[in-house]
Amino acid sequence: MAKKLKPILPTLREKKRYLAFEIISKSQIKDFSAVSSAVWANLLSFLGEYGAAKAGIWLLPDKYDSKKQRGIIRVANKCVNELKASLALTNSIEGQDVIIRSVHVSGILSKAAKHAAV
Repeated sequence: MAKKLKPILPTLREKKRYLAFEIISKSQIKDFSAVSSAVWANLLSFLGEYGAAKAGIWLLPDKYDSKKQRGIIRVANKCVNELKASLALTNSIEGQDVIIRSVHVSGILSKAAKHAAV
């Protein structure tokens, strides 16, 4: 019979932050998968695989508003600045020139969603 694993203590868990971002472009980008792949490609080229894994990046597809072009990304609290730099270096999505601007960073998802207006 297999033993159950003990849950991780709250003090040992990875702390997370939620970064609300906005995409500025001439025409609307509706496809979340295109946004996600562009962010991941830039993140991997900027931080590398080890840095991206350490950052614990998680793009939240249900928190992306294609009309306002705003969304939320979850990240480890020690890697927020690296994520901001990576987003600033993203300059095209689907061959279209874009600027990704970070709007707000919060430790609570609801507060980040309020600032992202999702």
